[in-house]
Amino acid sequence: MSASNTQYHDVAGVDDIPPGSSKAFKVGERMVAVFNRDGKWFAIDDMCPHMGASLADGHLDGREVTCPWHAWSFDICDGSWCDNRALKIDTFPVRVVGDRIEVSAEPNPKAEGDLTH
Repeated sequence: MSASNTQYHDVAGVDDIPPGSSKAFKVGERMVAVFNRDGKWFAIDDMCPHMGASLADGHLDGREVTCPWHAWSFDICDGSWCDNRALKIDTFPVRVVGDRIEVSAEPNPKAEGDLTH
């Protein structure tokens, strides 16, 4: 699907996710964690590939979110696992329209090392 044909899903208002925090939302068939990093928005697969914990419940420090169960860390910008950046989880396009956050159900394309679907 090309970027111009990408369907976005309204998930929240910009004030619903304060800077430095995140929330999980069902987007299409997936749970997606949406992060506010200093007013910039990022979305990654919400499920940690290790044991399935919600990454939206993890601790955000800069670009890295740490899984609340077993401390696996992921870069919210590109989905890479911080212990081996060749391995990645899905990231999703995010846009803000007015005061609403919208996320695509189609993940961004990525290179080898997919840890998700």
